[in-house]
Amino acid sequence: MSDFLTASLPGTAGIIGDNATDFFVEEIPLYEPCGQGEHLYLTVEKQGMTTYDLLNKVARALGTRERDLGYAGLKDARAITRQTISIPGASPKDGLSLEIPGVRILSAQPHTNKLRPGHLAGNRFRIRILSPDEQACSYAEAILGVLQNHGVPNRFGKQRYGVLGNSHRVGHAILRKDYTAAIDELIGDPDIIMHPGWKAAATDYRHGHLEAAIKSLPRHCRNERRLLEVLLKGGAPQKALHAMPRKLLRLYLSAYQSSLFDRVILMRLDSLGRLWPGDLAYKHVNGACFLVDDPEAEQPRADSFEISPSGPLFGSKISLAEDQAGLLEHALLEKEQLRLEDFRLGSGLSMVGARRPLRVPLTEPDVMKVEGGIQVSFQLPKGSFATAVLHEIMKSDQTDERLAGGLR
Repeated sequence: MSDFLTASLPGTAGIIGDNATDFFVEEIPLYEPCGQGEHLYLTVEKQGMTTYDLLNKVARALGTRERDLGYAGLKDARAITRQTISIPGASPKDGLSLEIPGVRILSAQPHTNKLRPGHLAGNRFRIRILSPDEQACSYAEAILGVLQNHGVPNRFGKQRYGVLGNSHRVGHAILRKDYTAAIDELIGDPDIIMHPGWKAAATDYRHGHLEAAIKSLPRHCRNERRLLEVLLKGGAPQKALHAMPRKLLRLYLSAYQSSLFDRVILMRLDSLGRLWPGDLAYKHVNGACFLVDDPEAEQPRADSFEISPSGPLFGSKISLAEDQAGLLEHALLEKEQLRLEDFRLGSGLSMVGARRPLRVPLTEPDVMKVEGGIQVSFQLPKGSFATAVLHEIMKSDQTDERLAGGLR
């Protein structure tokens, strides 16, 4: 089974370069600052740092608490990105006077409320594909045309599953309460780890040499080191795992949710815009869902991209589809030997679930030749990934590997 919506069209091949200038991401705001209020909306262009790095540097420069700053979306470090953050109690003069390496201040305007995650309409992307096929321009134009007409498969993709590609397996093991398996996945398979120190640590761990594994772990593996130290002191696997930050454990559980959603995408790839009996249709204007009783009557709304079929991010409180669409979702749960109640883990780890559209609209597509390759531009709504588009355009595994941090 092909995992391309545009399987009948050839891909451009090529690579995404290592330079930040090879891809550009710009937030599309949900609203403009009103010009008054206690929060300063600071729009910046940054390079070589994550959103969290940016918040830390701004907070330190202004002498405020990092947790009081707001942001609408997370942006990759390996890109030139434009985004807006909010700062309480700061004046436009304070914002415009900031001097932070790698950051250019574009505007500073007051507003009445703090920015929250999701307070954006979408993102605009401009990405360079190097060393593509000679016919890359025409290939990319044709593929973008199909995606504009039919929508982009709203998949998370391999970049969601971490540098070892196994974050979802960690989450699945946590959900099954198989804490030893979760730790095995966290430390990793030495056969696929490239970093020499980490590789040595994973090998030592596999042979039961915990003290040697702790010494071999590279400095950035702080959480893994803490986990192994608990095991070395005789702590149970569950205790060791729960020594890790809750936020990180939730990311693993979320990765598992994402992997199941991607499997639903694959099973419905040939009918992403076709409503099935029992579908929970997603309204693109506000994210609300409703049960489809009469698919034929509602299909014109799907054809005009007012609504789309949705898929599950499984959780304890999610509503599942019914009839034909529901059979698929229930069968997937059964295959995984899971019940919705299993996502009620407690200890700050419970996952309530949500519905997500199986496809999203792509707008403002453009392709042009540039030195060394081609440049593709397009716009996507919030929460969707540029890698889903590049996956279709390039038809290359390198797409997901290069953009492991995710562009959305």
